[in-house]
Amino acid sequence: MRDPQRLVIASRESRLALWQAEHVRAALQQLYPQCTVGVLGLTTRGDQILDRTLSKVGGKGLFVKELEQALLDGRADLAVHSMKDVPADLPPEFSLAATLKREDPRDAFVSSRYGSLAEMPAGSVVGTSSLRREAQIRKRYPHLVIQPLRGNLDTRLRKLDAGEYGAIVLAAAGLKRLGLAERIRNVLTPAESLPAAGQGALAIEIAAARDDVRAWLAPLADRETTACVLAERTVSSELGGSCTVPLAAYGVIEAGRLRLRACIARVDGSGMIEAELEGAPDQAVSLGQQAAAQLRAGGADAIIAALKEPA
Repeated sequence: MRDPQRLVIASRESRLALWQAEHVRAALQQLYPQCTVGVLGLTTRGDQILDRTLSKVGGKGLFVKELEQALLDGRADLAVHSMKDVPADLPPEFSLAATLKREDPRDAFVSSRYGSLAEMPAGSVVGTSSLRREAQIRKRYPHLVIQPLRGNLDTRLRKLDAGEYGAIVLAAAGLKRLGLAERIRNVLTPAESLPAAGQGALAIEIAAARDDVRAWLAPLADRETTACVLAERTVSSELGGSCTVPLAAYGVIEAGRLRLRACIARVDGSGMIEAELEGAPDQAVSLGQQAAAQLRAGGADAIIAALKEPA
């Protein structure tokens, strides 16, 4: 099969999303110097609805559906996403063609007043858009007030700087990719805040029928990140995970073994259930299934059912 001559990347239009698309474009142009690679910027439903938390907007794929439509109608050949935004179960007409090497997967504590969550006095306001982060913070720091935080990364930082929050918690990867690592006061360890499935990794999605694009993208895939993220996303898939479920899953390969940790809790931080196991990286799906089974054995289904009940 001959090398590509022209490729179009679908991307959200936020500064971080465009950085990610440009990162992939540069990698493709290094692989295929003769190829013209363009970026098609699009606005998603998740970008448009900013007056409600993601959990209240509901649905899956709030940040990917418009990009997927561009893949189907031929306006784009591939779409670049933050992996944590990609639903665990893709429709059959789409496929994840490559998972790139992961950036820092951890959560970052950002504040101009405090050095860490532990330093914040009772009643201090912490902003986050994630039920996963909210549940873990509430469990460890019940004296803090958690308020929703929406908008792109720059908007969130402006709200912090305007004094609307005492601190905010964001993905460390986004801050580092945009050259804003100096804003990080403290990085939360996985023991303090277990990351979301796929956090810090970039996903490249294609139309499932585009075997040509899949082959062209294959050299971009990172083997270890792919295995870890597959295990994490399997946990989410098994439990029907979405932004409405405070679910975390994080895998790391150490000494040739994939160590997978997962947890789920009520939003108030109570009833947290945890799972941890390890195995061979090529058993990523099985490890994810086993971790989900451990969470279920601890009562995960009851937590998920309660979240679906009308308020």
